[in-house]
Amino acid sequence: MPLVVLGVTGCIGAYKAAEVLRDLQKRDVDVRVVMTESATRFVSPMTMEALSRHPVFLDQHALGPDSDIQHVALADDADLLLVAPATANILGKFSRGIADDALSTLYTATTAPVLVAPAMNVNMFQHPAVVENMEILRRRGVGFVEPGTGYLACGWLGKGRLAEVGEIVEAAMAVLARGTGLSGQTVLVTAGPTIEDIDPVRFLSNRSSGRMGYRLAEAARDRGARVILVSGPTSLAEPWGVQTIRVRSAGEMAQAVKERVGAADLLVMAAAVADYRPEAASASKLKKTADRGELKLVRTPDILEAIRPIKGSCFVVGFAAETENLRENAIQKRSAKGMDLIVANDVSRADAGFDLESNAALLIDAEGEVEVPLGSKRTLADRILDRVAELRSATAMPSSTGRRS
Repeated sequence: MPLVVLGVTGCIGAYKAAEVLRDLQKRDVDVRVVMTESATRFVSPMTMEALSRHPVFLDQHALGPDSDIQHVALADDADLLLVAPATANILGKFSRGIADDALSTLYTATTAPVLVAPAMNVNMFQHPAVVENMEILRRRGVGFVEPGTGYLACGWLGKGRLAEVGEIVEAAMAVLARGTGLSGQTVLVTAGPTIEDIDPVRFLSNRSSGRMGYRLAEAARDRGARVILVSGPTSLAEPWGVQTIRVRSAGEMAQAVKERVGAADLLVMAAAVADYRPEAASASKLKKTADRGELKLVRTPDILEAIRPIKGSCFVVGFAAETENLRENAIQKRSAKGMDLIVANDVSRADAGFDLESNAALLIDAEGEVEVPLGSKRTLADRILDRVAELRSATAMPSSTGRRS
């Protein structure tokens, strides 16, 4: 029976923690509860103790029933630390390594996966400090159950309401199911844009932020994989625990992938690679003239075509960023490029795609299609890896070396 440590912090959504606890128990999950002092003002520890049938952990200095150090013992035993609701305060503590109560101390001591469900006022949720803290936690592998949008307890209307109990429980069960499914395997991920120089000042590029590829790298890392991230120029910090190779142009990215794909079990091409580059970059800045300027373009290397003869049994996932005919274009691209799975997303949407933390996609493979609704890019990354696991298990079991037979 898996053990989930349920952290409860102080906000009006704390009452839903009791429902989360009960729903997890219905899934044959053992739940231990850790509460902050402020959480006890919204829900009684006696309630959580009666429901969980275990003492509630409140005092970080208290010893366990066997005189063990409780926060260390719970941290070691946990299969998942789930914090629902998670306030701005606890997110700040987690991101900065502050351990001054039972929950924050346990967080710093655990090596189990961590999943948080934020809940707060819409302005708090959008505050730069909170946004930065969540970004730090995402890079460290913390999963998020995104808050809902609607009327908040303060009377405001916006994003910040604790996610529905069912969403939180499903996300927790998904994390428990993933475990170390990619342990011993090598995952190669490309991310971000490429830059094709025109002259020392100007270049051709696109709007890709790199977030989708980075989330995929983090998700694969959290499943036990050795991850190599080949990244074009982005403003994102390198993910913890991931080998990051920085490149600039499509040619450099193609070379980096070709050198490493032979040792990879899974390749995820999430980068927005330029299709064209200037025929020759000028060594000096091009001057403006009265005449119409002309720029001659040539094709960049097709990375998927280049790796076909050398990829071996590597499972290949590609992306199709489209503005029209999403499904049809993606199906054609998957077939033409020889991908095992293609992730199609409509980048004309204002709420998904480039330079955002949210995305929606259609996953297309030889077996069919799976639609992933709008959510965080980390959620989409996990859904993609879930689908990869389903397809690979249906066709071939990994060998003892992690490579497919």
